[in-house]
Amino acid sequence: MDTSTLLFAFGLTLFAGLSTGIGSAIAFFAKQTNTKFLSIALGFSAGVMIYVSFVEIMAKARIELVAELGDVSGSWLTVAAFFGGVLLIGIIDKLIPSMENPHEIKKMEDYGDNEKHKAKRLMRMGVFTALAIAIHNFPEGLATFTAAITDPELGIAIAVAIAIHNIPEGIAVSVPIYYATGSKKKAFWYSFSSGLSEPIGALIGYLILMPFMTPVMFGILFAGVAGIMVFISLDELLPAAREYGEHHLSIYGMIVGMVVMAVSLLLFI
Repeated sequence: MDTSTLLFAFGLTLFAGLSTGIGSAIAFFAKQTNTKFLSIALGFSAGVMIYVSFVEIMAKARIELVAELGDVSGSWLTVAAFFGGVLLIGIIDKLIPSMENPHEIKKMEDYGDNEKHKAKRLMRMGVFTALAIAIHNFPEGLATFTAAITDPELGIAIAVAIAIHNIPEGIAVSVPIYYATGSKKKAFWYSFSSGLSEPIGALIGYLILMPFMTPVMFGILFAGVAGIMVFISLDELLPAAREYGEHHLSIYGMIVGMVVMAVSLLLFI
């Protein structure tokens, strides 16, 4: 694998992770959350991730595994790895208390003046949310990196989708820390830093897995990535999109995301 491909994959992962900083910036320049925009954007992100997981990533994983293990064993292992990815991210999500879970929706206007005196509780909420996001972003970084080194166009699509879904997470970190400390700078850096676990996940994944990256290992990892992304979409993105806005807006965004992903894949045939 050449150096330019690795650097490209790490660069995409860094971009996706650090988009939490975009959410932090939005929190400081907007008086209220633009709920319609976030609802459509999160739905769009879910559409991209669901479509690409089932149509592209699962297909590539199955091709690799069937070629190595035969039709029956390869197909069964593809499905097992997919649900293994679902189980992994589900366990991670379950271990994080709901109060600090970055996917429990918070908006800028949820933190009014009456909350400012509760600085200690808000600071704890912000710090724990940052840690929770770091834990969630670890497997997402591995997913982006794995896709990018295999198929750069696919990696770009996944990075953009994950970047969109990291924006409200940045809001969830920065707002309580800002109200606790009064420092926009401190709030921004906590939010920005929480996204660093994404490229760290990619780096650790590369160092641990790449020496053993046989076609079978690649197929298992790729199918697991598909499971991770489908779980994130169904458990986090779509519920968040509905919470932020109207139900129909999130579905419209999801369909548009699927269409954009479908067309982009067709253009690279």
